Amino acid sequence: MATISRAAQFAQRTAHLRASTIREMLKVTQQPDVISFGGGLPAPELFPTAAIGAAALAVMERLGPAALQYSVTEGIPEMRGWVAERLTRRFGRIFDAESVQIVNGSQQGLDLVGKIFLDPGDHVVLEDPSYLGAIQAFDAYQTRYLTVDTDEEGLLPDSLERVLERADPFPKFLYLVPNFQNPTGRTLSGERRPTVVRICEHFGLPIVEDDPYGELRFEGRNLPPLISFASTAPIIYSGTGSKVMAPGMRIAWLVVPDDDIREKIVLAKQGADLHSGTFAQYVFHEYASNGPAFDAHVHTIAETYARRRGIMAEALGEFMPQGVHFTHPAGGMFLWVTVPGVDTTQLLRISAESKVVFVPGVNFYPHRDVHDGMRLNFSNASEKNIRVGVERLAHAVRLYKG
Repeated sequence: MATISRAAQFAQRTAHLRASTIREMLKVTQQPDVISFGGGLPAPELFPTAAIGAAALAVMERLGPAALQYSVTEGIPEMRGWVAERLTRRFGRIFDAESVQIVNGSQQGLDLVGKIFLDPGDHVVLEDPSYLGAIQAFDAYQTRYLTVDTDEEGLLPDSLERVLERADPFPKFLYLVPNFQNPTGRTLSGERRPTVVRICEHFGLPIVEDDPYGELRFEGRNLPPLISFASTAPIIYSGTGSKVMAPGMRIAWLVVPDDDIREKIVLAKQGADLHSGTFAQYVFHEYASNGPAFDAHVHTIAETYARRRGIMAEALGEFMPQGVHFTHPAGGMFLWVTVPGVDTTQLLRISAESKVVFVPGVNFYPHRDVHDGMRLNFSNASEKNIRVGVERLAHAVRLYKG
């Protein structure tokens, strides 16, 4: 009887899958004495647990079994309407509830985008570095990457134009995180935003705009999202409740004005999970529809993260050796540290022995060709632990350098 190898039993695409460094790191951080700057975790003490409990009770009292039944793929009407209304209020242009697709966390949104656009060997344009969760999602479709240079003001339009002019085959879409980017914390400047849209419109390139941190601004003015600019090239906007309510709810959304693209996403989601959890949607909406209370909650989160960012920046300046550089984000959950001459994957092994961990920067480069960066998360650690952790990390850098 003929047999085949275990490797041959799996689809070819599985050979391109990479383990999530952050998910693996969470196993290490279960140790109580380890200070983690690794995972992109919100502060759990800020989760509105009592309010969510009250919302859940109110939903069950009002809707009963209907809150636990199958629902439509696009999302419950109340949730889609809330997303459209909130984006309309935030961005000053009208968003249509019909263009909103509720998804099971923004990671599912990325997977669905990959599923409907990407064939093996297709190109996607990314910032360099870029969000590793997006890389992981697109890797599943045997994707290749074209990378665009960035600086302190985000993606460089001239670099994007050069990449598109030379691209062969032409890429399927541009993916970017314009606000407080994961991993660097940088924000695409207001001056560059319309330019990026115009370049993509000229080439007919769709844009996937991932905005999980946009409401967590500490300073400066809000900038218009790319989707707010008129464009003949499609723009898909991704948002999430994970950073402003609780990630365990798994409520996120895609805004897809293009009817054809939205129809494909609906069909792809039906094949994945039929629809996002009905009960979670109703509970989310019940809590978030109290506008003043929800706005106050988001404001508290931003204030807390601003303090923690400031403490981390101050500690980095105080403890790190000369020559270490770091970003100073105006919002979000991360900052980026560059340690010239240091392979931060090797540094992680040393720092773990000192009971502090981070995500090595190489994981955020699609071609895994830059090794001297690291992403630090400041949202999840206490203010005391931030200082202690940075001091430990600086000690590890000195040990590495000898």
